[in-house]
Amino acid sequence: MPQEFVGPSIDWYALSPLLVLLGGGLFLLVVGAMTPRWPRGWYAFVTATTAGAAGTIAVLHWKELDGRFPGTLVADALAFDTLAQVITVVICGAVVLVALLCDDDVSGTERDGPEVFALLLMAAIGGVVMASANDLIVLFLGLEILSLALYVLVASDRRRADSQEGGIKYFVLGGFASAFFLYGIALIYGATGSTNISRIVEGFQTSVETGREDALLLAGMALMLVGLGFKIAAVPFHVWVPDVYQGAPTPITAFMASVGKTAAFVALLRVLVVMLPFHRDDWRPVIWVLALLSLVVAPTIAIMQSNVKRMLAYGSVSHAGFMLVAFEAAGHRAGEADPGTGMRAVVVYLAVYSVLTIGTMAVISTVSRARGGDTRLTILAGLANRHPLIAALFTLLLIAQAGVPLTSGFVAKFGAIQAAVTEQSYVIAVVAMSAAVIAAFVYLRIMVTVWMSDAPGADDVIDNEPSAVAARSAGAAAAASDASEPIEPEPFPLSTSVVITAAVAFTLFVGLWPTWLLDVTSAVTTTAP
Repeated sequence: MPQEFVGPSIDWYALSPLLVLLGGGLFLLVVGAMTPRWPRGWYAFVTATTAGAAGTIAVLHWKELDGRFPGTLVADALAFDTLAQVITVVICGAVVLVALLCDDDVSGTERDGPEVFALLLMAAIGGVVMASANDLIVLFLGLEILSLALYVLVASDRRRADSQEGGIKYFVLGGFASAFFLYGIALIYGATGSTNISRIVEGFQTSVETGREDALLLAGMALMLVGLGFKIAAVPFHVWVPDVYQGAPTPITAFMASVGKTAAFVALLRVLVVMLPFHRDDWRPVIWVLALLSLVVAPTIAIMQSNVKRMLAYGSVSHAGFMLVAFEAAGHRAGEADPGTGMRAVVVYLAVYSVLTIGTMAVISTVSRARGGDTRLTILAGLANRHPLIAALFTLLLIAQAGVPLTSGFVAKFGAIQAAVTEQSYVIAVVAMSAAVIAAFVYLRIMVTVWMSDAPGADDVIDNEPSAVAARSAGAAAAASDASEPIEPEPFPLSTSVVITAAVAFTLFVGLWPTWLLDVTSAVTTTAP
């Protein structure tokens, strides 16, 4: 007689953040499909409420873990530790903010429905699974859940060719990256006999590797680095970033830069720092090179851009370089009783950057939408005259990304460089400080456009709507007479204004009182297994 199958015990309460996100996404899809279009704001309200509830539960879990040794869930498939809970809060917070931006972006368009908001929640599920995975197969499943949702979200604006182009480029290159990652998992399994992170670590502690097994392991590690290097957008795996960031709807760009990068970096922490601490001398030089290239190449190319979203895309690559500086510092003490400050610096940077990029993209989204989807840098000219308060808040977010003191960006960059100096990685620390100066020029250029450039006339505005193009062609003579008239000030909806204000408040609060964020992230180094 076949033996009766006994399933693993499941702690449903520990899994509740994932279950809440899943329930909210299914509710939007099922109920939204069976009912007439909801009043404006209700899709975003359900999405934000769902993500807020999941984030709140993660905070409760984090408090329960205070002083306790972390554990695992579902037959060791998921880690239940402080790192997973903190990242869950970061991801859920990003979903709340982006949902508010999407409400303004899709309102009155053919995209005004539950699909975009349900995909945000599904992508969040993938990000949370990646952040808490204790098994490489589960990590791959989380990666695919996140990636598939992002592919669709990038191409969700079917009226714009740029969105379709960005979606197909991201899909093709993302498929290659996933294949590299999966092949790496196969080689890791061949070398260790397991895909479970806890068992792999135990195997390294109790066995001696042969040359063949070590070669398989190093090859698998290299392939997984390629796959995750694509997701974190580090040079030279960054080639997709400018086109995809520019083509995607701006709120989705903010979502990718925050949730996508956060999930990928934490997955990289799980794979290298947690699973392969005994091979830190093998992977740490690779991280060092990736950090160096990202810090030097990205801001240099960003200076030459004329599209503000492409400028910020290369800025995102530069920020990934700073995170890799802290990551490299964490590699010096991987597996030791005293883990140092590198891992905490990565998590702090992820939280800070997520809020900064969403707030920055909120301003660009509103201005771009009023200009027919144009994202050239010139659309920000004269913003200080039209909306002085918004321009001031936007400037604060930009100087925070540049790393000016008394802002959250300074806390993040200082933490990354300090972690490198503590581990005596002086060369990469000096390069990071120099790169911060170059990157500051990019943000300074945007600020100069906002405050010191005149607003373009109506003839300088590019409208990507087909109907608008046809109307402009039909009435070119009439439009020419009004070419010198200034364009109308763009309205900033309430939800977008709330997002911008919340991002600035977080930036200033962390910049002036960083202790609380450092305390919250102090225990992320205590991870399962």
